[in-house]
Amino acid sequence: MNWIFLAVGAQLLLAVVAVIDKYIVSDDRVSIRPFVYAFYTCLIAGAWIIVYVVGLLPIPAIGGLSIPSFSNIEHPTLVVVAFSFLAAYSFFFALVSMFTALRQADASDVVPVIGATSAIVTFALGHYFLESMAFVGNMFAGMALLVVGTFLVSKFHFTIRTATMAIHSGIFFAIHYVVIKGLFEITSFDNAFFWSRVAFMVFAVSLLLVPSYWCKIREETAGTSKKTGGLILFNKILAGVSTILILKATELGDVAIVQALGGVQYVFILIIGIVITFTRCFGGKCEIYPQESILQKAIFVAIITLGFLVLFV
Repeated sequence: MNWIFLAVGAQLLLAVVAVIDKYIVSDDRVSIRPFVYAFYTCLIAGAWIIVYVVGLLPIPAIGGLSIPSFSNIEHPTLVVVAFSFLAAYSFFFALVSMFTALRQADASDVVPVIGATSAIVTFALGHYFLESMAFVGNMFAGMALLVVGTFLVSKFHFTIRTATMAIHSGIFFAIHYVVIKGLFEITSFDNAFFWSRVAFMVFAVSLLLVPSYWCKIREETAGTSKKTGGLILFNKILAGVSTILILKATELGDVAIVQALGGVQYVFILIIGIVITFTRCFGGKCEIYPQESILQKAIFVAIITLGFLVLFV
């Protein structure tokens, strides 16, 4: 059952990534625009194509899982190209909305709403477009819990704009996941991963061809310190490692349980958020995190986490 530890470890890393994302897009000392941060996130996500170079080394497969290899890459069909760019497009705009929401609200509120929305829309789109995703007996109960949890978070902790951004992000992440799943079904994993990473980088670079985008990205980049740049790179490396861990856990174990463990991420985020913000000291003045807010967050996260468990297990 080592794959469970891989999945839980991946969710812990994703929780750390979300908290750092919140800091990067909202702290006045860093404060990078969501659009520009999404640009670099998309670019770095595409750069994970470097794993194919590692695949050239004589590294044996472990537990039936091997490093992607150039030998498994095929000339892309028009469908593969279209799916790859749709995956990049949906991923980028999901990031823009997520970072915008994180700029306005706590990660412990934003990320569960995005995850719940994404789970609901993924099931709906997956059932319609993918034969492998069928309705199950517990699906409606799980979705009901996700909807209730999302509504409670949106009502008590969000402005209308923030709720809209979080839900919009969840919808586009769902589109991204369904497209990636479809890509894996029409071709091999190595081939799909390679061309989707290429599409990520091409899409990100193509944004520089728009004069207003180029100016925005250039100005933000010039004003970003090396320390902030290093933090962004470190955070995206964590995100990439967590993705690989989830893929390994999926290969070695039960995919339904791996998906259900996604709810654990929200628990980690809540714990990290409480630890960081329980006592905030600025210039000797401490701000105590409201206990009623902590209780609300705990209840809402519990409802959404339960929804994931019911939906996927």
